[in-house]
Amino acid sequence: MAKAKILNNKEKMPRLTYLRSILRAVLFALIIMVVVAALITFTSLSEAMMPMVTSIIMILSIAFSGLLSARQFKNKGFIHGIVTGAIYILLIMFLSWIFIRDFSIDKFNIIKGVIGIVSGGIGGMIGVNLK
Repeated sequence: MAKAKILNNKEKMPRLTYLRSILRAVLFALIIMVVVAALITFTSLSEAMMPMVTSIIMILSIAFSGLLSARQFKNKGFIHGIVTGAIYILLIMFLSWIFIRDFSIDKFNIIKGVIGIVSGGIGGMIGVNLK
């Protein structure tokens, strides 16, 4: 009789690990956004820099989610980071499609998506190497 391979909980439910890491990264992004909004409101910083700041926060947040998911799995960090980054980007695009009336996927959204997926992979590589 062949022995059944016993999978640990993370291998059985990788979607739950991805979801947790994405939710933590979204919380991280929201906290940073509140801090930036307060800085813009109470200082002389210009609102013109908001698009660049939101892009940087998105990239850092996706890298953070890749780091968190790869840290849980402890192997294949690049792959888990890419998957987490892709889910994060798809979630952003889906929510944009729902809430933005004239949303369309153009070359800038595709470039942002690729950058997000790559940053998730980089975060995953960092996360798998953390002790």
